[in-house]
Amino acid sequence: MKGVILCAGYGKRLKPYTDTFQKSMLPIHNKPLLEYILNGLIYAGFKDFILVVGYKKEQIIDYFKNGENWNINLEYIEQKKLNGTGGALLECEKVIKNSHFFLTWGDILVPYSIYKDILSLFNQKHHNFILVSNYTSDPYLGAAVYTRNNFCLDIVEKPPKGKSKSNLNNSGIFIFSKEIFEVLNNLKPSKRGEIELTAALKIGINTRKWKIRVIKLKKNQFRGDFGDKNTYEKLKENSGWLSELVNDNKDL
Repeated sequence: MKGVILCAGYGKRLKPYTDTFQKSMLPIHNKPLLEYILNGLIYAGFKDFILVVGYKKEQIIDYFKNGENWNINLEYIEQKKLNGTGGALLECEKVIKNSHFFLTWGDILVPYSIYKDILSLFNQKHHNFILVSNYTSDPYLGAAVYTRNNFCLDIVEKPPKGKSKSNLNNSGIFIFSKEIFEVLNNLKPSKRGEIELTAALKIGINTRKWKIRVIKLKKNQFRGDFGDKNTYEKLKENSGWLSELVNDNKDL
């Protein structure tokens, strides 16, 4: 199964750091963020990756090259028009040959056991769609995830602040069937001019009866959102979270 990592965006919320760095290449305790993500996926058993690049793509390509230093295979696809997560994923449609693939945002880091859990769950239960969620006081900056019996009933992109009735947030980590491309190809851009992946999931649930299995991070479990400037600065100052990447036991 191929792993797809989206790392094309400008990282506007991270300025001035992203004036110099591609956000997935932000330095954190002697490594770029993207290297931690790749290490976690290698730990889980992934070997073949597609990196969707755009803004400051040379930083990523020059550092990782073809992946041989990590004993993995890397290929790069450029997202020339930065038109959302769905738009980034559509760039990969022709090169994904298997029936399913793994996807993660390039600015989100979770304990390595989560990557292993999602692959194990797929191999055991063969769910066509799996989504990882995390608890938050208010998911207004992300996407609220509504569940029943560990399956997604609805997903709401950037709900109004204080209005969400769910404390689960979309973590940006998935396994998808290639059927996702059928919906994305017919999806109209949002008001922000973006092809929203969450909108495709919503359509899939409502019109195609997709059953999306949800893996929930524990409330106190580490999740680093490196798309947020304050979070990045806090994680730079403190290295204690590094041990949580590898010393984590989570029951599904």
